[in-house]
Amino acid sequence: MQLRPALNEAIERLTAERVPSPRMNAELLLMFAFGCDRAYLFAHPERELTSDEMSRYDTAVGERSRGVPAQYITGHQEFWGMDLIVTPAVLIPRPETEHVVEAVLQTVGVRPQASDHKPRASEEFMEVPAVRGLRSDARIVDVATGSGCVALALAKELPHAEIHATDNSSAALEVARANAARHQLEDRIQFHETDLLAGLKPPFDLVVSNPPYVGDCEEDQVQLEVRKFEPRSAVFAGPTGTEVIARLIPQAHSILRPGGWLIMEVSGTIVDRLRNLLEGWDNVEVATDLQAIPRVVKARKR
Repeated sequence: MQLRPALNEAIERLTAERVPSPRMNAELLLMFAFGCDRAYLFAHPERELTSDEMSRYDTAVGERSRGVPAQYITGHQEFWGMDLIVTPAVLIPRPETEHVVEAVLQTVGVRPQASDHKPRASEEFMEVPAVRGLRSDARIVDVATGSGCVALALAKELPHAEIHATDNSSAALEVARANAARHQLEDRIQFHETDLLAGLKPPFDLVVSNPPYVGDCEEDQVQLEVRKFEPRSAVFAGPTGTEVIARLIPQAHSILRPGGWLIMEVSGTIVDRLRNLLEGWDNVEVATDLQAIPRVVKARKR
């Protein structure tokens, strides 16, 4: 079968299965099966697919039709300009999590080095002056690192920082280490298999995290493919959504030096409760994303 008819058939199949953005998914999976870029797809519509290529494409489209995220099918996801390996052992990195990286860089007064990176956080948040006394060679720990996306982005942007990353999943850490090696950052990040911050030696200047923050009570509001295929422990925190954060906050307080910062990705549903949990911290700030949704919380240890 030629490339264009194969693509059109896949679009029809994904549309019938109500897969979001069927054309984009069909093109992405064809590029994966064929090992080419989008420009090639449009430049060679008459290209005959081999039986092996067609088989790979049919399998990939079938997986996507039943809800498997495209990133788990292709094994890749872009984050902060880096191509990362992803598997079902880790949460798929989202563009929203780049807000966390931006918040750290703003806190240490460093502009992103990646020339292709465009700020995702609100202008008001990005214009906040850098915090005095926090340097670009700070000790930073990324908690619940998953694929390692945040730790890798910080290692890329802060070459003089000492960066640690923790996760309680050995499978997730295997992916994170592979990503570090893939981007030649394995010597920049110290990985720890542990629960949150257990066993790490203080003091740290920054504790950063994209922790689980969805409550079990919100499960029916989460996309079906997220509920069905992404690691539940990386999405759901417990009945209310604050269970993991409620444990992380006191641990961060004990490991941070005075004046150190805790920076977390959050959702709008837990922000009010989070303010109560951060009682006793200074300079508590909530940054919204470009859709005005609360996305990042910063708090400074007294």
